[in-house]
Amino acid sequence: MNKIGVLVMSYGTPESLDQVEAYYTHIRRGNPPTEEQLKELKDRYEAIVGGVFPLRANTDSQVAALQETLDRLNPDKGLQFVCYQGLKHARPFIEDGVAKMAEDGITEAVGIVLAPHYSVMSVGGYIKRAQAKAEECGLKMKFIESYHLHPKLIQAFAERVSAKLDLFEEAGAERSKVKVLFSAHSLPEKILAMGDPYQDQLLATSAAVAEKAGAGSWQFTWQSAGRTAVPWLGPDILDTLRTLSQEQVEDVLVAPVGFVSDHLEILYDLDIEAKAIAKELDIRLERIDSLNTDPLYMETLSEVILNTQAKE
Repeated sequence: MNKIGVLVMSYGTPESLDQVEAYYTHIRRGNPPTEEQLKELKDRYEAIVGGVFPLRANTDSQVAALQETLDRLNPDKGLQFVCYQGLKHARPFIEDGVAKMAEDGITEAVGIVLAPHYSVMSVGGYIKRAQAKAEECGLKMKFIESYHLHPKLIQAFAERVSAKLDLFEEAGAERSKVKVLFSAHSLPEKILAMGDPYQDQLLATSAAVAEKAGAGSWQFTWQSAGRTAVPWLGPDILDTLRTLSQEQVEDVLVAPVGFVSDHLEILYDLDIEAKAIAKELDIRLERIDSLNTDPLYMETLSEVILNTQAKE
C-alpha cells in the first residue's frame, strides 16, 4: 500500500511544569527567561486546572482524531495517510516529524498547521522549517497554507456561537444585543505593511461565522500579544471590554476563531484574565467551546488534505 505522510504542525506546549523553562527558552530563541518571567509563565500554567498536562493531550487527541477521519474519508483504498506530529517549540519538533517520516520510508507528504489563518510570521514559519528539512531528507512535500473559509469550519464555529447565544437568551438577554467578540492571537503590526493576509482572513472567517450564526452585533479584537519593543496589532480584548462597558454593553460572547483547541491563550487569557476584567466591569462574559476534536473540524482538515494530495 502506498503511504502518504501527513505532518500535523502546531505551536506545542511543555509536557510538565519542570519543562516550562526549556520551552520558554526555545520560544525566546535560546535566551533563557528571567526568574520573574519564568515565574509568571509557571503561575499561569498552575492557574489552569490540571496544569500543563491537558494542554499537550489536546494536540495528541486532535492528531489521533484526524488519523481516524482520514482513514474513514479517504476514497483511495490503495493509499494510506499516516499522521505525524511536528511542534514549533517542543518535542517532537517540526524537523523531528519530517525526519521520522523519511525514516519510515515515506517519500511524499502533506503538511498542515492546526491554525486556519495564514501569516508569514506564523504558518509561514512552520512551512519554511518543514520544507527545509524535507529537502534535506529527500522528501516531496506539499503544504496547506490556510483553510479559513472551509464550509465545515464555518459551520463548526457557527454552531458554537449559536448555542451560547441560546444560553444568553435563556438567561434573559436580548439575543441581538449580545456582543460577539471574535478574537485571535495578535502579531506584530509590521505584517500589515508586508501585505500579510492574516488580518483579512480572520475578518472573513468572523463575518462568515456571524452571518451563519445569526449574530446581530459583532466585532473583531486581538488577544495574547507578545511583550516586545515593537507594536502589536490591537485593540487587545481587555481594552475592548473596557470600551464596551462605556458603551453600556452588558453581555459579551467571545469567539476565539484564531484558535482550534484549549490551551494557555484560551484557558488563562480568556477564562481567567478576561473574565476577571469583565467581572470588574459588570459584564457577563462567556466564550464558545473550543473545536478540539469536533468531527466537523476533523473533516475540514481531512478534506483539505485529500484535495491537496489529489492535485498532481
